[in-house]
Amino acid sequence: MEQFDVAIVGGGPGGYVAAIRAAKSGLTVALIEGNELGGTCLNRGCIPSKTLLKHAEVLKQIKDSSALAIHVENVSVDLATMIERKNNVINQLKNGIKGLLRQNKIKYYQGYGYVADDGKVTIKSEKSNENIQAKHVILATGSQVFIPPIQGAQEVTMYTSDTIFDIEEIPERLVIVGGGVIGLEIACIFNSLGTKVDIVEMAERILPMEDREAGEFLKKELENDGITFHIDAQVTEFKKTETDNKVIFHKDGKEITLETDIILMSVGRRPNVTGIEDLTIQFDGPFVKVDKNMQTSQPNIYAVGDLIGGFQLAHAASNEGIRAVDHILGNENKKNAIIPHCVYTFPEIASVGFTEEQAKEAGHQVKVKKIDLAGNGKAISALENKGFMKIIADKKYNEVLGVVMVGAHVTEMISQATAFMHLEGTVEEIESMVFPHPTLAEGLFEAASAYLGKGIHYN
Repeated sequence: MEQFDVAIVGGGPGGYVAAIRAAKSGLTVALIEGNELGGTCLNRGCIPSKTLLKHAEVLKQIKDSSALAIHVENVSVDLATMIERKNNVINQLKNGIKGLLRQNKIKYYQGYGYVADDGKVTIKSEKSNENIQAKHVILATGSQVFIPPIQGAQEVTMYTSDTIFDIEEIPERLVIVGGGVIGLEIACIFNSLGTKVDIVEMAERILPMEDREAGEFLKKELENDGITFHIDAQVTEFKKTETDNKVIFHKDGKEITLETDIILMSVGRRPNVTGIEDLTIQFDGPFVKVDKNMQTSQPNIYAVGDLIGGFQLAHAASNEGIRAVDHILGNENKKNAIIPHCVYTFPEIASVGFTEEQAKEAGHQVKVKKIDLAGNGKAISALENKGFMKIIADKKYNEVLGVVMVGAHVTEMISQATAFMHLEGTVEEIESMVFPHPTLAEGLFEAASAYLGKGIHYN
């Protein structure tokens, strides 16, 4: 039986990043993946959605180009070629991961890993079963789509985020069940392709985990683009007819029926526990329970990514994988990671740290300052001046507790705010930094200046 210092079960952004970090640190590493390298993010999530969102962005720019004195007629869309390009992007990145595994001498096993408490991993594939032994195991098995038990769900034409990116025809009508990040991003894609999109959300607002003001701003912008929202609505049944599919939901005591060509179910994901059923590790609800070092109740077994809940983001999983390897190497993780989150809609939302509500609930005396991008020079010149920057800080010491950005390209800018929070920076330190002009990023400086009562363009 082959022996390894570390065996990692799952080849997504938590697993393969941990494998490379461990190998570069001198450990012998086995990486086991039952499906496809890159996990959900690369194959069915982050990368395919961002690829198609780029197509949607260009279509939106063409639609709005007359404001720039550019007139475009007879625009057509080749969906098959778009999907082919998406697949090419995925394959290019997947081949890159394979190359990194070879370069770092990581033993890659294609098959499903079944883990025992003592670090023995049985790898099951269509061809054979194989056993390996590891001193340490990192569980990175990810998550799977959750489909609630709603009557008629098996009868209608339904897609999930795992299948929607291989659709063969652009539907005229689409109903999305779920107003979270995934549902909203897919709504933007199909809205730009000319599909009539309705979103049915059970909560009292979209993006319930994000800043309330940001969610409300985005909702208005998407409504202006033609997307219809049904908020605080409970789907109770689906029906299939000869001509279409029906989504039946209750709102304000009334039963409402939407007719559609296809349905996207996007109400969340649940941890994938395949292969870890025999472990005697502790769970926190459906998620594997870990400490700050990603260590489970079995000291030789670690868990990262969607399996442990939390942010359920690719970059969070990668960070957790690195933290697990650091602890295996004997390095204590003394500081909690500050994880930014991004929503790649039109406009984008990016945030880090506390929202205003969360900061107050945590017991902070909070001061908040928001400035609109309506007057930002770069934004005006690029027709991208819809959005705002918001700073949430501790009133006593002005330590930055959170930043919310809404607008074009803000997902590329949020790391500035993350850096300040990582270094426990204050609003004064943001205000003392020189931002280039003209940029959208200088909106963060303007927000800090206005917070301190020193605003140049904002009070």
